[in-house]
Amino acid sequence: MKHGTILAGGGAGPWSIRFLLKTLRAAAPRSVRVALFSAVLILGTVSGDVPVCASPASEQQDQTSRVREILETIDRMWRGRSSEGEMEMEVATSHWSRTLRMDAYTEGMERSLVRITYPAKEEGVATLKVGNDLWNYLPKINRVTRVPASMMLGSWMGSHFTNDDLVKESRYADDYETTITFEGDRDGQKILELTLEPKPEAPVVWGKIVAAVRADDYIPLQMDYFNESGKEVRTLTFSKVQDMGGRRIPTELVMRPVDKPNESTRVTYLNLTFDVRLDPELFSLRALQKRP
Repeated sequence: MKHGTILAGGGAGPWSIRFLLKTLRAAAPRSVRVALFSAVLILGTVSGDVPVCASPASEQQDQTSRVREILETIDRMWRGRSSEGEMEMEVATSHWSRTLRMDAYTEGMERSLVRITYPAKEEGVATLKVGNDLWNYLPKINRVTRVPASMMLGSWMGSHFTNDDLVKESRYADDYETTITFEGDRDGQKILELTLEPKPEAPVVWGKIVAAVRADDYIPLQMDYFNESGKEVRTLTFSKVQDMGGRRIPTELVMRPVDKPNESTRVTYLNLTFDVRLDPELFSLRALQKRP
């Protein structure tokens, strides 16, 4: 065998590399096999015969970028640069049930306004977020109250959603350290599972979140929320994916508390428009007290 021909830059084709590896396995001592196999890998990388193995640093960077893209997609899925829409919320507990309709407006990640339009006795109740500040308006007493950070876990209008859920005071992409903990088939579809753990100084209310998303388009399927003690507290599922406002999004979200599996709050998007022009005055305390 003419080794010079096999290892020469222009003659190291796929057939010659396979032949060399077969010969090495059969005859060469282990130390020789290791050294020559390294040479074959180098030649293969140059000639394209053997795939390039990414460095650990490169792989970590790629995964970090991918995770960031997924979380940004989730953070902005129902918002865009701006948005305007109508939602219905159905709350079911062991003692009572109720249905609310709401108008919702957002501008980026920093401004949100949600105003109840139905039923009549709740009409005009509104929640406004600007930056890290959150206010509620109660028209019956004509009073605006600021919601402190300690109340982010408080229930919004008796539902299983919190103040934080409603206006997204925290951001997954910025406030959590995230790793991909599973990638593969589950329940007949390809998914990615991400584990989110809060950064040390992040303004978050959860000890951990485990999220499952579709692998092809990053549409969320389920999120499991854990408290600071590591106990699972609630589960949010996403369904009825459809085109709305030029985007493909889940239009139904159902929140269930783990300790009360027969209770739930269902949010259904009735319509949603993205990248609309909104009056900046809309996100002000003065406008908060005005009925449309």
